[in-house]
Amino acid sequence: MEFFKIRRDIPFMRHALVLNAVSLVTFLLAAFFLVTRGLHLSVEFTGGTLMEVSYTQTADLEAIRGGIAKLGYTDVQVQNFGTARDVLIRLPAVKGVSSSEQSAQVLGVLQAADAGATLRRSEFVGPQVGDELALDGLKALAFVVIGIVIYLAVRFEWKFGVAGIIANLHDVVIILGFFAFFQWEFSLPVLAAVLAVLGYSVNESVVIFDRIRESFRRQRKMDVKATIDHAITSTISRTIITHGSTQLVVLSMLIFGGPTLHYFAMALTIGICFGIYSSVFVAASIAMWLGVKREDLVKAVPDKAKHDPKDPNSGAVV
Repeated sequence: MEFFKIRRDIPFMRHALVLNAVSLVTFLLAAFFLVTRGLHLSVEFTGGTLMEVSYTQTADLEAIRGGIAKLGYTDVQVQNFGTARDVLIRLPAVKGVSSSEQSAQVLGVLQAADAGATLRRSEFVGPQVGDELALDGLKALAFVVIGIVIYLAVRFEWKFGVAGIIANLHDVVIILGFFAFFQWEFSLPVLAAVLAVLGYSVNESVVIFDRIRESFRRQRKMDVKATIDHAITSTISRTIITHGSTQLVVLSMLIFGGPTLHYFAMALTIGICFGIYSSVFVAASIAMWLGVKREDLVKAVPDKAKHDPKDPNSGAVV
């Protein structure tokens, strides 16, 4: 399905060098902020206190957050757990304050606002658990990266595999750079969003790579730059439909999902926007710089199968 059809190919690759320079600067800035500022890790990674509080009526999450904020906690996760009357609270670890003292302070504030608040359980999530989660997250990211490289190299050609993974890592580092610069909380849902962006971006890259291969087969008179421009232009309508509809869903989560989904949706929003950019201006152009050509994707006809004017059946390929 196409909303519109562009008659003339847009010369994307004419500006590839400038756009790649912009990508490099953005990537380096993101890496700089990651190194200098670091990620603001959530309780899952740093350790802290986990509380489950039950109410006699529907819990007011905003009022709970406001009450806990008065104690000086700025990085608190408050969400419903099971029913609208059960609330799960994650508190960051504080030096010199034990988990039981944290629980007592928070419960005192909650019961002062609502006498029906009852502590059902309280436990400490130690830093060791956070280290294990961080290590598991890095392993998951490494497996995804390796899988993408193998998939693209097998389906297309190794140059596309290298270009695709550079483009996808470009998206991941930029997302992390945003979180480092603004010191947004990096939690497990955000990590899930980063992994989702990897899969989403590689899907867009595969679509463009597949169209490039098809264009190499059909447009034999075009050079490499013109072929890539034609492939990208022919996928614009599909890109607008796919990414536009996905972005609408993500924006609805960002606007109406509340604090629980806020940073998850924020990571997806950044990833989708840069995913479109990287698939077109990073992946395709890097493949071009690596020297991809028609012969890499289109098998040449063997000499014995070439046309012989004396044999009417020669040159036929089944």
